[in-house]
This record gives sequence, C-alpha cells and structure tokens, in this order.
Amino acid sequence: MKIGILSKRKTMLTGDIKSYFENKGFQTTIYTLENLSINKTLLNNDFYILKSKNLFFLYAGYFLEAHNIPIFPKPQISFNQKNRVHSHLILKKIGLITPNIYLGTAETFRNHFNSNNFPLILKPIMGSGSKGVKLVDSSKDIPKDSTKILYLEKYINGIHYNVYFIGNEICTLIKPPLSNEHVDMEKIQTPNDIEELIRIWKDYFDGEVLFGHLDIVREDKSNKLHVVDVGSFPEFVNWKCGGSPVEKICNLILKQIENVKNTKSKNIP
Repeated sequence: MKIGILSKRKTMLTGDIKSYFENKGFQTTIYTLENLSINKTLLNNDFYILKSKNLFFLYAGYFLEAHNIPIFPKPQISFNQKNRVHSHLILKKIGLITPNIYLGTAETFRNHFNSNNFPLILKPIMGSGSKGVKLVDSSKDIPKDSTKILYLEKYINGIHYNVYFIGNEICTLIKPPLSNEHVDMEKIQTPNDIEELIRIWKDYFDGEVLFGHLDIVREDKSNKLHVVDVGSFPEFVNWKCGGSPVEKICNLILKQIENVKNTKSKNIP
C-alpha cells in the first residue's frame, strides 16, 4: 500500500509516522511545499494523511476527495478546527463554553473598546497553538494596521490545561498560559468534567476525529471550563500517559482507512 503525507515538514511527528509505516512495509511519501503539485500524480497513492492545515495542503485534500482517494483527517474537518471562527461556532453549537470573541479592524476596536474589555488575546484567524498569539492589555497593544480583520478573544484567568486525546485515552497536563505544547508540562489525573468535555467534542464529529487536543482554562471565579483552542493534529510531544503516541495514531488511521475501504466495497453493486 502506498501512503502520502501532506505536511509542512519532514521531521518531528511527520517523520516518525513515515518511519512507522515504512517499518510496516508501506511505501510512504511526504509532500511538502517543495514537492507538492496538485495534479493527477497524487492519485498514485492509496490514501493520504493530512498533517498540515496550511491552505495549499487543504486544497490538495479537497482535490483528493474529489477523486475518491481516502484522506484522514477529512479536509473540511481540519479546516473547521484550523479556522478559529469556525471552531468557536462549533463549540458554541454543541454547548461548550468558549471565551467571547471580537472581530473587526484595529480602528474599530480603538474607537469602541474601553478598559473594561481588557485583557484580550490577539490570535490569527487561521491557526492553532501559540504562533502569532499575543496578550493585549490596552488599545495601545492592538496592531495599527487599519484594514486587516483582527480576531480578539477575552482572556480567562484560571488554570490552563493542554488535553490530548488518542482514541479513548485522555492525557491532561497543566500548562503555562499562552504557551505552546512544546514547553514542559505537569501531568495530572483527568478530572471528570474534562473527560466529559472531550467526549462531547468527539461525539460531534461522529467518529471522524480520532485524536487531537483542546486547550482548556478552568476559570478561577466560576470553576467552569472554557475551551480556548482546538488542535486536530498536534505533535504530542508532551504525551505522558504511556505507550507510543505515534503507534497509537498510526493504528487508528489504518483502522479508519480500512473502514472506508470496506464501506466502499459494500456499496459496489
């Protein structure tokens, strides 16, 4: 079986996934921006893994879907998690708490915000993790570009968690505020309300989301859980719950692809 991986890089988790599949006897090719062309040559592989949510890779994913090549995760599901507006609306739709968000130009915010609105978090609309994330304590901290639409989110004071999940396993860690998953974190036993929150999130996607992570804050005042970020394909560098995350992820993907193939074969008259 030939496997393609759509990824920004060939190292880290992507490289580990490639090595795992190759050790299983699969021919595996990583496609980065340097060698990815969206054309019929992509149809030579049996299925794909969409590691990156960069728009070009998403376009490749949509192309593959149009030609009935299995790809996991599905491009639309990856986009819905990559786009912070979409993920915010999904979280609201399924009844999870998420901070208030504000969209507008810098000029709009400077004209209409007062001191009671702060602190805020400035985040890229398309993104995940801490890249491009900035604490905004006053209107002076808002970028001066008057044309770009900015995404601002109410900052929640409380305990910050990074919560991984792979299949039915949940790994909960305490993280420094505004940090990414690469900093050292303290593993804790997963509280019942976080376990229930993860279940609700996964159930919404009806078996299409097998792993990922949520950044969650337990607010000091209310003790309520606020989901402040979602990630469809983290690096799992802080997985501290036993076993190899690479092996777990790859086995789940293979099982998902097998299910897709079985469903297709049953539908053939």
